[in-house]
Formats: sequence, structure tokens, C-alpha cells
Amino acid sequence: MTGEQITVLFAVGAVCALTLLLGSPGLSRSTGDFFVASRRVPPWMNASAIAGEFLSAASFLGVAGLILAHGTYGLWFPVGYTAGFLILLLFMAAPLRRSGAYTLPDFVVLRFRSALMRRMTVIVVVAAGWLYIVPQLHGASIALSATGGAPGWVGPLLVSLVVLFVVLTGGMRSVTLAQAVQYWVKLTALLVPTVFILLQVGLWDRLQLPAFDGAWSTSLAAFGPAGEPWAEFSRSTSVLLALMMGTLGLPHVLVRFYTNPDGAAARRTTTVLMGLLVLFYLLPVVLGIVARMVWGTSAAAGEIARSGGLSHDTAILRLPAAVFDGLSSDLLTALIAGGAFAAFLSTTSGLVVSVSGVLSQEFFSGTVRGFRLGALLAIAVPLAVGTVTSELALAGAVAMVFTFTASALAPVMLLGVWWRGLTAQGAIWGMAVGAVGSLSAQVLGLTLGEGPVQPGALQLLVSPALWCVPLAFAVTVVVSRFGHGQPPAHTDAVMLRLHTPEVPARQDRR
Repeated sequence: MTGEQITVLFAVGAVCALTLLLGSPGLSRSTGDFFVASRRVPPWMNASAIAGEFLSAASFLGVAGLILAHGTYGLWFPVGYTAGFLILLLFMAAPLRRSGAYTLPDFVVLRFRSALMRRMTVIVVVAAGWLYIVPQLHGASIALSATGGAPGWVGPLLVSLVVLFVVLTGGMRSVTLAQAVQYWVKLTALLVPTVFILLQVGLWDRLQLPAFDGAWSTSLAAFGPAGEPWAEFSRSTSVLLALMMGTLGLPHVLVRFYTNPDGAAARRTTTVLMGLLVLFYLLPVVLGIVARMVWGTSAAAGEIARSGGLSHDTAILRLPAAVFDGLSSDLLTALIAGGAFAAFLSTTSGLVVSVSGVLSQEFFSGTVRGFRLGALLAIAVPLAVGTVTSELALAGAVAMVFTFTASALAPVMLLGVWWRGLTAQGAIWGMAVGAVGSLSAQVLGLTLGEGPVQPGALQLLVSPALWCVPLAFAVTVVVSRFGHGQPPAHTDAVMLRLHTPEVPARQDRR
């Protein structure tokens, strides 16, 4: 076992031990603690926790890998992620908290009083959660195999066991504390290596060199075949739309706003969160640019393979070894690997909590015991799926999930909060068209062709958000407007509840 492998395993073990300590039994005692942390999470802590669970494998490893592989195309991902929370701040944060719901299906029942709509929402939320957990487990496999020399099954199993312990013993309350700390662990794990790597390569002295300009410049050929600029436009626009609108349908993010004390706290949470995301995303972008300088573009895959990596997703993990030698390389690699595992743990735990909450409410009477049974199912299915599926590029796999939630959940959630004319029939048809259309298109696109270069027509299948999201919105509106159904009789009362600011408690002036 090499020095690098020993330090990596030590760092990963330290992150797992810290997570287990933060999720120790005794923090949660009531049903409210398990589901929504008794709605007492302050904005600064909730913002850190949301950042912790949102900054997944795609953010920690995938963004830099995309920049290395495709240049400026990779920049759309941090832009889209952050812009999604701006929309969430403006349109969704406070109304969701005022709804008083525990889960997205609870919100749907409050808005539509439709059993069919609730069942469809359960299916979509659980499917989105499972699909999102699989890339986290793949990321754990990639990270621990590339840097720690462990077999591919060790990383996913380790993540699953640690997450299950935290969720089973403390639910949302324990997970919140762990995720808040894990955000700062991830930030430190990228900030320290970034500073040392920048000092080593002398980036600021090389910014004006022709070699840098040549390494960074990206032609249309990087996005689509020559003579098909539509491929570049559709791919970039689809990804941006999927990431922006998909955030409105992420169950593990939306459930977080139910943990705030009130709507004003939910808005403050999102404001702080945006600052935390901007602070973090500067780091993988910088490291991706440095990786592009170190390896270039044409020889990037070969260089990473020769240095022991598996794909562009390992660019950040292999960068210290390309810049430093000896102990410095080992320590920085271990720090990044530990931060990557914090990303896998925090995102997976948030997804497991959201999925187990839905399963418990729907199938296990909403009890703490049911929550724990739901948690077992929430992690067991993705673990089984992850063992029989190939490892797609992390950012690309997560973008597929965002496309699914943007098409299936975002129209219903956004229109459900802001449009009185929305009917249950419109919501049902919009969700069905968005879910089936986006999944079918992506599966067909992956079946017909793989790789970063796609013809323009095929690109609309691989990245279908450009047409799936508008189609889902259009179907929802048209069926609601011209169909036979009517808005629920209680719509005005629900809208008043969602949009009336809470009255601050009167203070005793004596």
C-alpha cells in the first residue's frame, strides 16, 4: 500500500467518523425531529445544511472534470445550480414553509385534495431520489478506487452504512447537523489544495501566456459536429434550463424549507445559501482551469489514465500528484478525497431522509418506525442499481436527474404556488407528460449514441429539457384552462395561507 493510499484511507475514515459522531443517538426524540427537525433550524445552519447536501458528487468532482474535457461548457453547471436557488428564493421558499407540509406529497394534497395526484407525486419523488443517490454511490466508488486502491464496491457500501446509521438514529435533526458541518469540510478540502496548487503553478503569472489561451479556447467542435451550431446551443441551453428549473423539484432540497421556523426564515436561509454556493463553486472552476493548463485537452484522458485515474471525474483527485511530489501530493490528495466523501455522505443522507419521509407517510403510517423502514428501502434500491449500472460522468448523470425533476415536478410546484387556475387534472397531465417525456428521451438518447459529441437532433434526446420543460408547463396550463376540471373549491384559502406573511409574536413590553 502506497503512502497516498494510506493517507487517503485515513482522511476518508476521519470524515466517516465525524459524520457518525454528529449523528449520534439522542438528538431526535419526536416524530417532528425525524421528519423536519421540529421546524426549529435557524437560517445560517439550514443554509449550511442545504449547501452540504446540494453540493454533490457532480459539484465536487464533476464540474472540474467537465471544464477539463469541454472547456467553457463546464461553466454552465455552477451558473445553473446557483441560478436555480435564486428562483427558489424569489418564488418558492416562503410559501413552501407556510404550507406546513412535511413532504412534497403533503403539499400536493393540501393544494389539490387528489389521491391520484398524491400517488403520482410519491412515485416521482421516490424515483428522483433513487436516481440521484446512484451517482453519489458511483462517485464514492470512483474516488476510493482511484486514490485509495480499494475495490469498487467498498465506497458505495461505506457510504450506505454511514448514512443509514445517521438517518436511523436521528432522522432530519441529526442529518441537519452533519450536513452543516460537512459543507465546511468540503469547502476546506478544496480551498486549501487550491491555494497551494495556485502558488505552485504560478497561475497569475501565466494568465496572459499564449499557451493558456490555447488551452482554454473552445471551438464549436467541442460541443457538436462542424456546421451544426444548433448542437452547441441546444446542449448548453438545455443544461442551463434543467439545472435552474430542476432545483424547484429536488425533494431533498425542498423539504429543507419545512424545517425553518417561518417563511421569513426560509427566505433568509436561501439568501445565505446563495452566498455559500458562490463561495464554493469558485474553487472547482479554478481547479478545472488549472487542470486544463496542466494536461491540456487532447492528451487529458491519457494523462489521467497514466496517473492512475479512471475518468475526467478524477481530475481534481489526480491534480495534486501532477503538480507536487512526495508527502505534499499525498496530503493534498487525501484532503480532496476526504472532502469528496463528505459530499457523497451529505447528499446521500439528504436524499435518504426525503425519500424515507415520503415512503413513511404513504406506506408506514407516518411513524418513526415507518421512517426507519423507509430509510432502509431508500438506500437499498440505489445500492442494488449502482452495482449493475455503468458509471456515467457524474455531472452528466446528475444533469439527467435535474432534467427529470424540472419536467415532472417544477411545473406543478411553481404553478401550484402562484396560479389559482391550476386544476388537479392539469397537474396530473403535466406531471405525467414531463416525467414520461424526459425519461423516455434520455433513455433513447443514451441508447442511440454516447459520448460528448452528438448530432443536433440526437442532442434533443440526450438533453431534452429545452423542449420537455416547456411542454410540461404547456400541458399543465392547457388542460387546466380548457379541460373539464375546475380549480379545487378551497384554492383561495390555500393561496391565502401560502402568501400571507406570518404575524410576529407580540413581545411583552413590561
